[in-house]
Amino acid sequence: MVPKNTRKVRAGTHFPQGATPVGDGVNFALYSKHADGVDLLLFNDPLDASPTDVITLTNRTNFIWHCMVEGLAPGQLYGYRVRGPYQPQYGLRFNPNRLLVDPYARAITGKFVPGRLHLGYDPSSPLLDLSFNTRGNAAGAPKCVVVDDSFDWAGDVSPHTPMRDTIIYELHLKGFTAHGSAGVKQPGTFTGLIEKIPYLKSLGITAVEFLPVHHCHDDDFLINRGLLNYWGYNTLGYFAPDSRFGSGSMPGCQVREFKEMVKALHRAGLEVILDVVYNHTCEGSELGPTLSWRGIDNPTYYKLHSEKRYYLDYSGCGNSLNFDEFQVVRMVMDSLRYWVEVMHVDGFRFDLAPVLGRSRGIFDRNSGFFMAVHQDPVISRVKLIAEPWDITRENYQAGNFPVDWAEWNGKYRDCIRKYVKGDPGMLAETGYRLSGSSDLYGDDGRSPLHSINFITCHDGFTLNDLVSFEKKHNEANLDCNTDGSDYNNSFNCGVEGETADPAVNALRKKFIKNFLAILMISQGVPMILGGDEFRRTQKGNNNAYCQDNEISYFDWDLAGKNQDLVNYVRRLTALRKRFPHFRLGRFFTGQDRDLDTMKDINWYSSDLNPPGWNLPEQRFLAYLIEGKELAEATASEKESDILVILNAHQEEILFPLPAGRTGSACRRLVDTSLPEGEDVPEDPEGQALACQDSYLVAPQSVVVLIRKDR
Repeated sequence: MVPKNTRKVRAGTHFPQGATPVGDGVNFALYSKHADGVDLLLFNDPLDASPTDVITLTNRTNFIWHCMVEGLAPGQLYGYRVRGPYQPQYGLRFNPNRLLVDPYARAITGKFVPGRLHLGYDPSSPLLDLSFNTRGNAAGAPKCVVVDDSFDWAGDVSPHTPMRDTIIYELHLKGFTAHGSAGVKQPGTFTGLIEKIPYLKSLGITAVEFLPVHHCHDDDFLINRGLLNYWGYNTLGYFAPDSRFGSGSMPGCQVREFKEMVKALHRAGLEVILDVVYNHTCEGSELGPTLSWRGIDNPTYYKLHSEKRYYLDYSGCGNSLNFDEFQVVRMVMDSLRYWVEVMHVDGFRFDLAPVLGRSRGIFDRNSGFFMAVHQDPVISRVKLIAEPWDITRENYQAGNFPVDWAEWNGKYRDCIRKYVKGDPGMLAETGYRLSGSSDLYGDDGRSPLHSINFITCHDGFTLNDLVSFEKKHNEANLDCNTDGSDYNNSFNCGVEGETADPAVNALRKKFIKNFLAILMISQGVPMILGGDEFRRTQKGNNNAYCQDNEISYFDWDLAGKNQDLVNYVRRLTALRKRFPHFRLGRFFTGQDRDLDTMKDINWYSSDLNPPGWNLPEQRFLAYLIEGKELAEATASEKESDILVILNAHQEEILFPLPAGRTGSACRRLVDTSLPEGEDVPEDPEGQALACQDSYLVAPQSVVVLIRKDR
């Protein structure tokens, strides 16, 4: 392609990176340490094969190529081609026939033509990636959009909900409203979600955690099967909201619509947390496409094997970003800062977070990236949540992240699942999980609030399916049911899948209520998987990452069918908010500081003796939290003691209630064996008990009592 230019071009500046509207034009800046040359290509239409202008960048500062083009404005489409050696054996994969996405693009045009034309090599050659692809791909390639930051936030302020008061609701942006039953005007979009905010608010949650909304790329192998990368853990643009969630036709409209959604959520008092994927990119292994970083500066952006042709893959997706390089740390920090400062996001959940802390291949909580986050005045003040594992078994880092970070507590998920379904030998660990996982977070000054507790999440069964299927049913993924985990700790209550048997359905419902109750009374920060409150099902699929269809979409008819369960969740969240006993900012000490013979937490077996922690057959556990010992409680709250009773046995147990203060009375707050309205009474004071000496605990149920001075 011969360079052609009808524009007036100045040197511009190397900062900031990306395309930045300035004065009467746009400044462009692209990092490439190893390139021999860079061309900026301008386009009028997303499907144009030929650019209107090709501008050769002649200025480079600190490895950043830059120019300022006069007469351009927001909405301008652009891309890059980068020249340099094509020597994969040395880690260099420059191919000037590829149109490349700016890593700092604020918006990217919609889905593009898939196929071999985006490969940097000739797929028909026996040399595979050592060969060279001479075909151009501009017509079917994604194109970047120049975006400015102007937006009327109308005084928008983050709710800044403290972690102790946070209740997270995880959902997929599209799936939440894509189903016809959602009844919104713009289904599957940022705009469509706004219509459902009253429902979210009514649940009592305080934060919405979105599966990735960064612009992503659909894998060719999925497209060839008629599937799509629905979850979006395949990032193409770390600064760009995904165009598939936009409702308008103008390129870049998704940026404004995302901001409108955030503003509306904040107005309702709800925080926005983004699931972000900085561990790998959509370019995959050496056999993947050349869409951006690979063609711009492969050895800078990716961790390479000692044989430079290949990639170190800690993500299971073909590559890993190279956090040993300053430019990678800068790009990720700039991205995070952009989403906080410009897009008003309140926090992040980091997918496969140990990859971000790998320094020279080994996880280090003092790595450069964690240091950068810790000292950053913008990022260090928002919610930071780590998924504390990657694909390597030895890199399970639960409890090992820096003090600024909370963590998804996978041990909590596994333990509570096993305990509720009646596995033997779970009592001791269950005690740790209910009380905030001090075994994970108690040895370095952290607190229960570092534990994000969950029973289910996007990755695995829904809560309905957890109690309806013994085995995964992922046939729709077209991998012969080999994908997804085989270790789910699930149970089907006697029948695999849907059934009309009322006894089975009643048992499943009680187990769902047990899980939700335990989640809401556990120390730590609870996270609910969206739709679990009305028994959303994926028909037994525990890896629906590629199911952009009704398998994944929220069927809102179920919300009507299971309205009693929705109401149950609303009462549970209200209960959690009312009592500080369930959301402490410190671990229990097991000591009696006020010398009244009661400790801050008191554990019991079914006969009021100490629990048989290490007895495999023991499945009954009770504990009392004394209000007077709680520093967080108000004077009136200190008058209340909370008694939690968990019976995972299949027999009812008459539990003698611990002796209370003189003149105190017991009331019931929760009993999952009771019908709607009685399981969690509407009365915030609870339901009075006829007998104050004992409580008959139904089989496989959860009970919460309050003992308060008269």
